[in-house]
Amino acid sequence: MTETLDSSVAGRPAAATARTAAAHITVLADRCAGCQECVVRCPTGAIDLDPQTWTVVADDSACVGCRQCERTCPFAAIVVDGPVLVEPRASLGVHHPQLLAHDRSETRLGISNWVEALREAARCLDCPDPTCVRGCPAHNDVPGFIRAIRAGDLDEAHRVLRRTSVLPDVCSRVCDQALQCEGACTWSLGNATPVAIGALERFVCDNAPVPPVERTGTAGVGMSVAIVGSGPAGIAAASELASADAAVTVFESGDEPGGLLRWGIPDFTLPEAVTRRPWEALQAAGVDLRCGQEVAAGELEALAGQFDAVVLAAGASTPLRLPIAGGDLDGVWDATRFLTEAHAALAAGTDLPALQPRRPPADGGPGDPAATVLVLGAGNTAMDVARSARRLGARAICVDWMDKKYAPVRPDELDEAAAEGVEVRFSTTVARLEGVDGHVTSAHLALTRQRSAQQRPEVLAGTTTADAVDLVVTAMGYRIAPELAEAAQGTPVAKTTGEIPDRRWQASGILANPSPGFARRQPVGWLALGREHGRAIAGAARRDRMWVAGDALVGPSTVVEAMAQGRHAAQAILRRQPRRPGRTQRPTARVLIAVDTEAGPTGRAVKVLAECLAGDGVEVRTLALHQVTANQLSWADAMVVAVASRSGGRLRQDASPATRSWPAGLPALGAMPVGLLCTYGVSRGRALARLRREIEHHGGQVVTENAIPRRLAPSQRDTALRSVAQAIVSRCVRAPVVSGPRGA
Repeated sequence: MTETLDSSVAGRPAAATARTAAAHITVLADRCAGCQECVVRCPTGAIDLDPQTWTVVADDSACVGCRQCERTCPFAAIVVDGPVLVEPRASLGVHHPQLLAHDRSETRLGISNWVEALREAARCLDCPDPTCVRGCPAHNDVPGFIRAIRAGDLDEAHRVLRRTSVLPDVCSRVCDQALQCEGACTWSLGNATPVAIGALERFVCDNAPVPPVERTGTAGVGMSVAIVGSGPAGIAAASELASADAAVTVFESGDEPGGLLRWGIPDFTLPEAVTRRPWEALQAAGVDLRCGQEVAAGELEALAGQFDAVVLAAGASTPLRLPIAGGDLDGVWDATRFLTEAHAALAAGTDLPALQPRRPPADGGPGDPAATVLVLGAGNTAMDVARSARRLGARAICVDWMDKKYAPVRPDELDEAAAEGVEVRFSTTVARLEGVDGHVTSAHLALTRQRSAQQRPEVLAGTTTADAVDLVVTAMGYRIAPELAEAAQGTPVAKTTGEIPDRRWQASGILANPSPGFARRQPVGWLALGREHGRAIAGAARRDRMWVAGDALVGPSTVVEAMAQGRHAAQAILRRQPRRPGRTQRPTARVLIAVDTEAGPTGRAVKVLAECLAGDGVEVRTLALHQVTANQLSWADAMVVAVASRSGGRLRQDASPATRSWPAGLPALGAMPVGLLCTYGVSRGRALARLRREIEHHGGQVVTENAIPRRLAPSQRDTALRSVAQAIVSRCVRAPVVSGPRGA
């Protein structure tokens, strides 16, 4: 039953009001506009529209209390009270071996049988506008693959996942789902426990055979692409391009492919057999993998001369180090070195020589039976280091200067580490390291205080104590090599959240619950928007015929983010169809016309220009300046910026202030050809000169500049616009040259 009230006298019941056994929906009639946002998003059919009053009505008996209607109503006309009616989430066990030494078996257990899988799949509401899909950086069709599980069809579930994810078996194990798909689940946004999406994804991948790389199109025929790096971004780009029948060559500096997946994640979290799967499939599909071949930043230009396109997908491999006294002692390692050597030792069943105790006994006895490893950091990598050290017989201590309640760490990983004997000390930092004969032997640790998540921790005076250590491992994060960042022009790029891609993001309700409890009180909606921005800019070339994805683009990122960006970069390459000089260029082109106003002379000029371009076989999109996004730029081969020059202060002629500030928000244009067009009454003033500087600053190549007086005769105007069109087309469409198959 629906309770319909006037908002002037109705509101949310007081906290002391007794809650009934069922959810209850209150509609504030004077606020309801009959927009039906709630009707189309209700997953249970509990909301309907009264055609007489044009306001919504609801059936409490069908309501499960998910509160989608409450979150998505643009007029705050719906209030839902009562419990959330959902079955308990599946209990996912953790395996800690009784004998930890050299044990590489997986710690986290997935769903083991069909009964559990079907019970968990039944918790999914199959939402009409699923926020979990937006929470997933890869945009996996979560309801779709769960629907296939319900039907008992694992092959179909796998096919659904593979449409958007190259690494579902990997991501299901290593993703922090609480901040992604599960944190954005309708149940989570309604402050309940979400569907165990990651566990269901793993169940599919562990019980259905991994399909080979399928040929899904021919857009890549005749194109050769080089990919630098074989981590998640490189894997995704290679798979997308190989599926389109492009000739793909991957350059990997290490002896084996996989990047972070191979050396950065231990087997007890990600088994080596799972890590190998994608490369086995890619090599079977014809991808040319060249290990042991490092591509330096200075060699990227030469590589672009050998291939039609280049994807820079190198991982962030330069470790961050604390600038402290003693940081240069022997026995101070970075996490990369430790994880690589620990991985080899665990695989071979041998000890790690660096973990032999070096400290002399305190009383003349035999000394400590185990080495002590001090790990600087308490994030994912730090936990991997510490837990690997425990499997190699060492005592492990992690220190992090942040307060535990503010630190961005996964509670499940902390629990797993604690169960294995790892000691984690928050609000603690290293003041200095000391050694004997050049090797580290002690760490002086100080306490810190942090008053809020936004505040930098402060070191408390007089709290320093000394701990004996045999090895210190820095695990505080990584950055991309400076020379590669310079080659990629302006990276890393911040994952900003100022731009909402379309109103459906707002209407979906993902932004309405700022910080669900399951998501560790993190703003899952805004985090998703930031990842969406990173994915979008991966589709725009950073330099001529060079795309960047993953760590090389946005700095250290998650596996699924890097994978999504690599796939998006490959899709942009297939759309753009780049060719190195002297090779065949496709006969059509796409031109984006960005205009500050579609009224008056500028609007008329843009219309004629679009007709001229279309007459040359060019696909044209016309958008207002503020509508130009990274996704739109990744679609286009060239851009025309059309503005009007107006009178400013002291009668100076210039573009409007909004137009002048517009280029500052553009991503790198990657040598994109750009035409500038200005209409004016008295003078073009500084409009074209300003735009040229800004466009060139963002990497664009201005190929033509034209200023058209408002009183120009139509025939003269059309002639001028034809010259603009010809200049743009000549840069987008090159004369065909005969070339062999598969990028020869």
